[in-house]
Amino acid sequence: MPSHEQPLRKLGFLTIGLFDPADPARGHESTLRLVELGEELGFDSAWVRHRHLQYGISSPVAVLAAATQRTSRIQLGTAVIPVGWENPLRLAEDLATVDLLSGGRLNPGVSVGRPGHWEQVSGVLYPDTADAEDFGYRRVARLLGFLRGEPATDFSGVEGIEVYSDRVQPVSPGLADRFWYGGGSLRSARWAGEQGLGLLTSNVVRAEESEDFAEIQRSQIAAFRAHHPLGARARVSQGLVVIPTDSATADQRARYHAYARDRTPRTATPQGPSRIVFARDLVGSSAEIAERLYAHAGFREVDEVVFALPFTFGHEDYVQILTDIATVLAPSLGWKPATGA
Repeated sequence: MPSHEQPLRKLGFLTIGLFDPADPARGHESTLRLVELGEELGFDSAWVRHRHLQYGISSPVAVLAAATQRTSRIQLGTAVIPVGWENPLRLAEDLATVDLLSGGRLNPGVSVGRPGHWEQVSGVLYPDTADAEDFGYRRVARLLGFLRGEPATDFSGVEGIEVYSDRVQPVSPGLADRFWYGGGSLRSARWAGEQGLGLLTSNVVRAEESEDFAEIQRSQIAAFRAHHPLGARARVSQGLVVIPTDSATADQRARYHAYARDRTPRTATPQGPSRIVFARDLVGSSAEIAERLYAHAGFREVDEVVFALPFTFGHEDYVQILTDIATVLAPSLGWKPATGA
């Protein structure tokens, strides 16, 4: 096993929460059971993706609200909410509410940009204001301001029997300090650092200075920390698709390797006009995956991970993958289960 200067300190997982449109309740229940399992296994955090007009979690804040009532320790995160689909004031209300319900365990992760398939959705999402909406960093800054208690209006006081606040309610102290930005470019990494946020870096980056995924990721992490008030202590979480096969059946191993093989061609060269680079999925024994992680320039820069579950497998597959991560792979990387698990 290659040496690693710093043991893995925080272990999380990420799920898209796919569901059958004929039985969406079952898929959402599966997601909640995985979060419960994550807590039992000692994971430090569980994160949910965000999908609109697809068969995945469209309301991660609502799903995590349910998760707060079925867990007591594990941190709960969104990776990520595309704020172009959101009203920052309303989102701030929802996030603060769920954070209070969780006892201060919510970790909001967001991203910016126009909503996907803009030409098709702009008319229904913003029928009167599409041309005036700001989908840049200022939208996130507004959200952060509301969470930090900055005034939302110039009106407060009593009107009849109604009492009004000029700040978003409820207030959840400390929530803004657990705020993350999901970035895949140098510009986003620098901006997140300047704002003092955490950086969620995933298996998707933009080719700017290189076409090598690991080197691109390493460079973005360095840029983030160079602009962050905490410098080298600024929090970065890496998220790769990791599929250990230690306890997998022969059928599971075959399907896992086929899944990764079908996705490998997209990793060969930058994709599309944005020159997106995808990381390879890591499939194999925990010893094999650990060796590949230790050789990864991006992984060597972090002590926190949020390993992403593959999209299309079943509940029992995810149970096997999460169990192997928590009991074999992560301990081999120096991780210890969370206290109280």
